[in-house]
Order: sequence, then C-alpha cells, then structure tokens
Amino acid sequence: MREAIHLGCEKCTRRNYHTTKNKKTHTEKFSVKKYCKFCREHTLHKEMKL
Repeated sequence: MREAIHLGCEKCTRRNYHTTKNKKTHTEKFSVKKYCKFCREHTLHKEMKL
C-alpha cells in the first residue's frame, strides 16, 4: 500500500515537496538532498507526515 508523505527541509522545517512511498517494502524514513526555495540552497529533506 502506497502512502503519501511530505518532504520537509531540515534547516527551516518547511514542507516543500510531496511524494508517495510503499510502507511495506521501505519501513525506514526517507531522506534526500533537494533544493529549498526558502533557504535558497540544497539541504537535506526528510520524510514528514501529512
């Protein structure tokens, strides 16, 4: 079952991106480096609940 998640910036804690992930196969939290338009730089974005 796929579940919708938000990706939030670690620096400013704003939720900039959203995606889905399969909870059965990927049980750990998702994190990726993405561009934050509020910080104006590439920062680590971690999974947050909706």
